[in-house]
Amino acid sequence: MNNARQLLAAYLESIRDPRAAAALFADDGVLELPYLKSLGIDARAQGPEAIEGFIASLLAKVPDFAFKNVYFLIETPEQVFAEYEVEALVPSTGKVYRQMYAGRLVARDGKIALLREALDTVRAADAFEMTRAV
Repeated sequence: MNNARQLLAAYLESIRDPRAAAALFADDGVLELPYLKSLGIDARAQGPEAIEGFIASLLAKVPDFAFKNVYFLIETPEQVFAEYEVEALVPSTGKVYRQMYAGRLVARDGKIALLREALDTVRAADAFEMTRAV
């Protein structure tokens, strides 16, 4: 059985393969970036098919998207909290997307039940040249 740390590490390593990353989630598993709502983006996907589509959409916008510099801060077999970084070109704007993510993963029966990520929405808005919702 995969514990929370192993699942997060596998997810981060496989992000460039949407199908592989999504396969780590339970049938009712959720990937959620709630802070993107301030940018008018509904960044919640439930179930492997929706999660695969979400990741594929991200890679279409940022082809070189990949996580690096993972720091595990809190971990139990069922939950883990870590920080990880991204630095990749956004071709549509010509800007580099530099971001520090904070992620909390909840594992259930060897799969990801929930991965909730936080990020700096100002940096995201700048890299993607988006206006923030007020």
